[in-house]
Amino acid sequence: MSSIREQAEAGQPDEVVTRALSRDIELPGEAGTLVLITLDNGLDHTRPSTFGLRGLRSLEEALDTAAARKDIVAVAITGKPFFLAAGADLNLLKGQTSREQALMVGKLGHDVFRKLGELPVPSFAFVNGAALGGGLEVALHCTYRTISGAVPALALPECFLGLIPGWGGTYLLPNLIGPAAAFELIIKNPLSNNRMLNGPKAFERGIADAIFEPADFLEQSLFWASAVVRGEIAVQRPAPDRSEETWNAAVAEARAFADSKIGGAAPAPYRAIELVASARTASRDEAFAAEDEALADMAGSQELRAGLYAFDLVNKRAKRPAGAPDKSLARKVGSVGVVGAGLMAGQLALLFVRRLKVPVTLTDLDQDRVDKGVRYVHDEIDKLLLKGRISADAGNRLKALVRGSTDKAVFADADVVIEAVFEDLAVKKQVFAELEAVVPESCILLTNTSSLSVTQMAADLKHPERVAGFHFFNPVAVLPLVEVVRAQQTDEATLATVFQLGKALKKTCVLAADAPAFVVNRLLTRVMGEVVTTVDEGSDLHVADDALGPLGLPMSPFLLLNLVGPAIALHVAETLHAAYPDRFAVSENLGRLVAAGKPAIWSYDEAGKPFVDADTAALFQVGDKVSSSEEIRERTLTALTQEIGLMLEEGVVQAPQDIDLCMIMGAGWPFHLGGITPYLDREGYSERVLGKRFLPPGESTLP
Repeated sequence: MSSIREQAEAGQPDEVVTRALSRDIELPGEAGTLVLITLDNGLDHTRPSTFGLRGLRSLEEALDTAAARKDIVAVAITGKPFFLAAGADLNLLKGQTSREQALMVGKLGHDVFRKLGELPVPSFAFVNGAALGGGLEVALHCTYRTISGAVPALALPECFLGLIPGWGGTYLLPNLIGPAAAFELIIKNPLSNNRMLNGPKAFERGIADAIFEPADFLEQSLFWASAVVRGEIAVQRPAPDRSEETWNAAVAEARAFADSKIGGAAPAPYRAIELVASARTASRDEAFAAEDEALADMAGSQELRAGLYAFDLVNKRAKRPAGAPDKSLARKVGSVGVVGAGLMAGQLALLFVRRLKVPVTLTDLDQDRVDKGVRYVHDEIDKLLLKGRISADAGNRLKALVRGSTDKAVFADADVVIEAVFEDLAVKKQVFAELEAVVPESCILLTNTSSLSVTQMAADLKHPERVAGFHFFNPVAVLPLVEVVRAQQTDEATLATVFQLGKALKKTCVLAADAPAFVVNRLLTRVMGEVVTTVDEGSDLHVADDALGPLGLPMSPFLLLNLVGPAIALHVAETLHAAYPDRFAVSENLGRLVAAGKPAIWSYDEAGKPFVDADTAALFQVGDKVSSSEEIRERTLTALTQEIGLMLEEGVVQAPQDIDLCMIMGAGWPFHLGGITPYLDREGYSERVLGKRFLPPGESTLP
């Protein structure tokens, strides 16, 4: 087998090569010559630079050339506009056929990156844009780091995909900022919907030594580097606490956090925790060798293949929604109306005004409700101001765009109006009738219904073709999915406008047919129905709630019930029971819970452990059939398989990948499982229940 360097010379299929472009810079103050290496893949600003085999070789050549020079005082690395680098080219991992190849990829990255920390002159990373995975690791290998205040994303997201930071991150970061802070980037953020730091936060945590404004970031970084080289600035970094007690406490906290998120269902976070734990005493060579071995183990895992499938869904399919009309048909949206001023309506209004920066008007039945809704939006804008996420001027402008009224006549010039009122078909039909009387003919009418028929809502209107579903998930600011529902008479222009609106709101839009509960709520209600039925039959509440724990879902069924509320869950169950009475039962126990005004099944003790209080327990009337957790899990996954098969037969979505995308982005289906359909394929449910796979074997790895 050829060496990894021979492979690097030959390149890799589909590699977009990131070139390391060197130029000499004369530092201010006659400090001497700095070699500035710019990472650039030659593509536009929307395509970040990544490290493939030839890209790593290009960087190695640039560093070797600089190291051989006697006339320079420093080397710096930076990126093209908006990006330092986004880590390894994932085609490296998709194409791995052996553990040996994966091991060589890890070693090559270490061999190249560590040159930055072993030059005869100091090295600087000028982090001018997003730095993810290997993009952050290449900066960590440098002697010093500056960062732009406009950097939107800095992260080590590998555990999110089923990998570990494999090019120095688990050793360099904890030894720079301490284990607890390092675990924030390596474990906590990836397992919290892949959260990321911005430039100021990264500076606060000590990842960068200096922070500068974006307008003259490179110029200021060069001035700063000159001062460091001349000895005018001595970088002071507090040494992390290296005591065994401190590291053990951080490791225990990280393990507890991983357990709370995935319950041991995915190996990568736990392997990363072990690597960080060993970084306290390991040498650099030992730590890098351990990362190589871990990367090689992870690269051949089913977890990584599943993670890459999910990654492709959210980074490719999500950007080209299946079934979306040509965007040239979309109309301009210059003003938005929101019917309702409750919590969901307020969240929608906030999202519209923040993303679109157009006038947004809320209406409700009385002035108190209207005032409360507007005040909610203003208060949330003030919170953004206090967190430094917007300027005072921007905050004032946003608040000035939000107004309220009790009269729907204020929508006379609206381009889009969305209703977020009580989930009752008659109420929603009345709202649409009132809107049609006042809005212009070009205005698009949207409903945020979670389960009701959009076609029926529009049936009595003069222009039903301009009505569509636009179903957000709560909390609106956090969950990225919007189900775009095409009613029977929705026209292409309306649909195109809705998709472009979703894109402007930075949401992932998936087209769904007008079927009861659409995609996510239909599947979650089927899950909830099966689990609740086992309790009705006689199973223990705790056993039933924990049955799906091995999957590593973001929350258990009854915790989800706490979040959604029993009344809403009951309403959706009743809607689906009316449509599919053979598969969706309505639990009498759930009905009694709602009738009693109970907000949830669980109460919590002082330690945060769930229990059922006496009043709630008295409401439950159960049988004597007790199921084990394994039986409940088997029953639930079998039901899910059946339901997805029926949804695909009905044409609710274009393809299985759209169901996968909906569940990942709207329900938090774990990345380490990939999509729900390839998971059910891998576990054999699809063939047992349906007699066939959802996806061909090749597509269950990469769509």
